[in-house]
Amino acid sequence: MCPTETQLQRVAFSLGSNVGDRLATLESACDFLSQEFGNLRLSQLYETEPVGCPEGSPPYLNACVEVCTDIPPHEVLAICNKIEAELGRVRTGEYGAPRTCDIDIIYYGEIVQNTPTLTLPHPRAHEREFVLRPLSDLDAMLVLPGQQLSVAQLLENLPAERPTVQAFDL
Repeated sequence: MCPTETQLQRVAFSLGSNVGDRLATLESACDFLSQEFGNLRLSQLYETEPVGCPEGSPPYLNACVEVCTDIPPHEVLAICNKIEAELGRVRTGEYGAPRTCDIDIIYYGEIVQNTPTLTLPHPRAHEREFVLRPLSDLDAMLVLPGQQLSVAQLLENLPAERPTVQAFDL
């Protein structure tokens, strides 16, 4: 939680990697995020079947990270894009293409916005177990902006038939 006497906002990121040394990439992403935002809270790691990716895509390692910041949302997005590039992400334009590093902003405080470059909260976070499961590690009772149910309740309501998300043992 952010200190209540400040203007800092809770911001959560979903981290994913399915190319190269996935664990080292996520560790590096966390190091970069910590350098930019200071203290961070990290969920458990999960291995996830790819969702919406080309056939034959390798599994992802996923996690969620929460920080407190007063950096404006579009600047936070620019930082995420810079970190992704630093970790070897190449944007091919192909939706769901395998990637070394993916950092999505899941929520930024209570902000709800939809611009050409940034939608908050993330438009599909509430329906993706690979986001909700690690997010529940951080705050299962969190209600994402625009939602009525907590993260734990959203997880309970996911369809029974869905891609596998399982804890990743180090």
